[in-house]
Amino acid sequence: MILLENIQYIDDQTFAITRGDLLVEEGLNQGIRFLNKEEISKLPNACTRIPSCGKFAIKSFVNAHHHAYSALAPGMPQPKEAPKNFLEILQKIWWKLDKALTKELIEISAAATAISSAKNGVSFVIDHHASPYSVTDSLKVMAKQFDTIGLNHLLCYEISDRDGVEIRDKGLEETDAYLKYNQGLVGLHAAFTLSDDSLRKAQILAEKHNSGIHIHVAEDAYDEDYNIKKYGKRVVNRLSDFGLLDFEKSILAHCIHIDEQERALIANSKAWVVQNPESNLNNQVGFFNSDRLQTKSMLGTDGMHSNMMRSAQSSFFAGMGKDAIDIPTAYTRLRNAHRYLQSNGFKGDGENNLSIFNYNAATPLTPSNFLGHFFYAFENNHIESLIVNGKLVMRDKIILSVDEDIIMKEARKLAQKLWDKLI
Repeated sequence: MILLENIQYIDDQTFAITRGDLLVEEGLNQGIRFLNKEEISKLPNACTRIPSCGKFAIKSFVNAHHHAYSALAPGMPQPKEAPKNFLEILQKIWWKLDKALTKELIEISAAATAISSAKNGVSFVIDHHASPYSVTDSLKVMAKQFDTIGLNHLLCYEISDRDGVEIRDKGLEETDAYLKYNQGLVGLHAAFTLSDDSLRKAQILAEKHNSGIHIHVAEDAYDEDYNIKKYGKRVVNRLSDFGLLDFEKSILAHCIHIDEQERALIANSKAWVVQNPESNLNNQVGFFNSDRLQTKSMLGTDGMHSNMMRSAQSSFFAGMGKDAIDIPTAYTRLRNAHRYLQSNGFKGDGENNLSIFNYNAATPLTPSNFLGHFFYAFENNHIESLIVNGKLVMRDKIILSVDEDIIMKEARKLAQKLWDKLI
């Protein structure tokens, strides 16, 4: 257990600010409570006491759609011929990268992503992984790295037909093996790379393990066009016909090019949606519209980075004039991931997951103006410490379970090895 002495705790829903000595209980899905002097005097010697000197603590963040395998992408060489559209971005960049991944590269990418997430106050990562030539045990390798750093996670392997039936079947087998012993999802790339047989098998797997799917949906117009031409159906209709929207754990990422009928299907289903604002801007695929999906919209980063505050801020700034969004709505969208995890019984998103901010504001911070500070002044460099499951993962910006310098040095070496394969 940890005692945060003289901390200012901000309730992540009401924004009420309470100052005092806050006990953080250890364990999955445990709680927090303020103590008086008598209660403090009875704490065991093993309790870690942290003088907070009036710093702020708030519930840490969840990334609802990440790609840890992209951790070694920043700075990589560009393709010889620039992609002309979204499909070519996949073919010339991301599908080349994921084919080059080995167990060693998966491991270092997961470690680097976990470290980056922790430094950005993220305690829970929902990740969507792909490594077609290194499928077996890839999720176990990733989970070990997240566990070592100290973060909670919900992983899936991206099943797809794009590399052939044999590799598709390996993805199904990896998913089945992992879900036997771990919380996770049935990962699917996108409907335009999935046959009816694959969707049927995914539904069976999700039902078998009481899980759901995690899939890219209509990120680009190509996804819709292909499905209409090949199957005579729009993307969401195909998924619905196979019962993939009937799982409360299902996550649909992007949903940029859905039409009104598809929007109604999602709104009336059990599935959730994830917006990835900066990725959509970067790929020039369009803008997210939350019409009818507000209560089930979450936020992710799509592998671009691990900074959920930045994602929330971007969803607001990019959405003005294109989405029914204001600052409170953007903040709610950020926090909806907690509702998703808790309503589905996933472990690891308890109240004892806290980010500690060293935020020396030039103006008063109150419950009534918290969101103004959060969207216009809060930055990731204010995050000083992270507590996950009641344990310190980062203190004074130092990751405690591993030597970050050693991992990053190894990552740079392996990044060059990866890049050489892409040239």
